[in-house]
Amino acid sequence: MTEWFADLKADFIKNFITDNRWHYLTDGLKVTLIVTLLSTLVGIAIGVVIAMIRSTHDKNIDRMRKGAPYYLLKLGNALCKVYLTVIRGTPVVIQLMIIFYVILASSNNKILTAVLAFGINSGAYVAEIIRSGIMSIDQGQFEAGRSLGFNYVQTMRYIIIPQAFKTVLPTLANEFIVLLKETSVSGYVALQDLTKGGDIIRGRTFSAFMPLIAVALIYLVLVMFFTYLVGKLERRLRNSDH
Repeated sequence: MTEWFADLKADFIKNFITDNRWHYLTDGLKVTLIVTLLSTLVGIAIGVVIAMIRSTHDKNIDRMRKGAPYYLLKLGNALCKVYLTVIRGTPVVIQLMIIFYVILASSNNKILTAVLAFGINSGAYVAEIIRSGIMSIDQGQFEAGRSLGFNYVQTMRYIIIPQAFKTVLPTLANEFIVLLKETSVSGYVALQDLTKGGDIIRGRTFSAFMPLIAVALIYLVLVMFFTYLVGKLERRLRNSDH
């Protein structure tokens, strides 16, 4: 037992203390959190726009007269459907490499590449989450907005979107947690995130157990922390309904 503990201690020192290799994990963690946060913001921005186009089409297309607005809405909805099908139907790691090696091949900003890739990917899922929230709002809320003198865009902005966000906020928070774990594939474009930091340590020490366990534990702690925050958010939203 004593010998096993001594070996474990020596392995820990070799992987994290020697040459301050623990910096690879802390620096990688910082990159992971930055990419996750910025990608979430990009995904929400994309998702809101697509959700508004899709929900507007579903709610109004049958009552619209054929004309320029009608065909523009049909075209916009078709383009959104193509986007959703392509993004949700292909692996995020492939999308990441296409953006890095093809679309932004001339750029050296790996964080920007990762943010765009994960943001575009997340936007497809966020769009459907928000669209479901908008579609769940009672039609009477639209009519109430019209009775106040709001046009359709103002009704969506001031009445529908705030209510929809409150409904889907816990689900959006869970999407953030999923996105946090998805960023672990950033190493495919040589971005030194948390997972890549563990790989660098493993490459220096030729020891797999300690770096991989450390990375897994850090992700686990992060997920547990954000899950706890999501739980508190859900309870607060439930209490605010009473």
